Amino acid sequence: MQRKVKIPDYHQPQRIDTKNASKLTSVFRNSNSRFLVSVFTDSFMGFATIAIHAGQEPDSATGAVTVPIYQTSTYAQDGLGKNKGYEYARTSNPTRLALERNLAALEGAQFGYCFASGMSAIDATLRLVKGGEHVVVSDNTYGGTFRLFTRILANYGVEFDFVNTSEVSNVEAAIKDNTRMVFVETPTNPVMMVTDLKAVSEVAHAAGARVVCDNTFMSPYLQRPLDFGVDIVVHSTTKFLNGHSDGIGGAVVLNNEDDASWIQFVQNSAGAILSPFDSWLVLRGTKTLALRMEQHDRSGRAVAVFLEDHPKVRKIYYPGSPSHKQYELAKRQQKGFGSMVSFDVGSLEGARTVLESVRLCTLAESLGGVETLICHPATMTHASVALEARERLGITDGLVRVSVGIEDIDDIIADLDQALNTVTSDK
Repeated sequence: MQRKVKIPDYHQPQRIDTKNASKLTSVFRNSNSRFLVSVFTDSFMGFATIAIHAGQEPDSATGAVTVPIYQTSTYAQDGLGKNKGYEYARTSNPTRLALERNLAALEGAQFGYCFASGMSAIDATLRLVKGGEHVVVSDNTYGGTFRLFTRILANYGVEFDFVNTSEVSNVEAAIKDNTRMVFVETPTNPVMMVTDLKAVSEVAHAAGARVVCDNTFMSPYLQRPLDFGVDIVVHSTTKFLNGHSDGIGGAVVLNNEDDASWIQFVQNSAGAILSPFDSWLVLRGTKTLALRMEQHDRSGRAVAVFLEDHPKVRKIYYPGSPSHKQYELAKRQQKGFGSMVSFDVGSLEGARTVLESVRLCTLAESLGGVETLICHPATMTHASVALEARERLGITDGLVRVSVGIEDIDDIIADLDQALNTVTSDK
């Protein structure tokens, strides 16, 4: 019999203050620099309006309301030193620039840069740190971030300490004289620990360190870290920003002009740019971001309620659950709780049973698509993390992570219910 779950009351996010958001028309300082953004005329414009219009003026040549895919590698110049603002597509592309303006506006930032993947965006951001300098990192960070930091960047003299950033005192204790950056995920992947962005930013800034937040899980619709003092926000645009599981990309948004100039320099010099077509895909995705995130959030809450009461589930990890020890912080800092839910069924065999018994949910890595995705962090997203560290963080063999999609809620719950009911061990 299909289990029916009452959907929790949905608290719709408020209209956002866009005092730092980019204007629909950017102000260019010169043809070779990034844009300098100013405020919207209406300083209290709604998020959905910004998502649909920022950076996406009708095409001046044709009037097309959708930004064209400028699939070109170079641009004709009128003469030596005379161009229309574009010289070479690695340096700048109109489709990518439209997306960069759009994402900067959504996060309330002045500058935005798009990259070939979320990891290349993080890698570019870490180029702000030099060999011999120190970075404090959330210990329950994404496995790919952990791998980049410990197996690549550490080889070039950058020091990393991984701590539980949900306790501000841990961050304060980890800071050294050479600390130049605090890198946090909130909520963390996959056990959904929440970091107090305002408190951590105050501690880091007092020590002269930048704060970087990976905001992939929440998207700017549900959380805007810059509003809490964070210096730089990174995203895997592959996830909720794109929303359709059909493109890979990353983004960096920030307000500090010097840091922005360096990120732009790295983007152009290293060349890990987002393609015109992938930029167009994310632009298409952000137009519906507000609608999708409302449904993701609503469905995530309902799935969490269902899992918390299921006899085969030993524990759930969801910041929107009153049982989560940082529930009150999540309510203050986020405009919703999102659709990422993890739960533990007690054993690898139990997890395998669930993962191989689902019919609607898709067993796959990644998250944030319109379809519900389910995975096993210990052997998939966090396989690069040592066993001892995984167990300490709660990434057990019995842990399952769900990215709740926007299908009918009753169908998602029914599928999870029938899969869980095949697990033989009881709670």
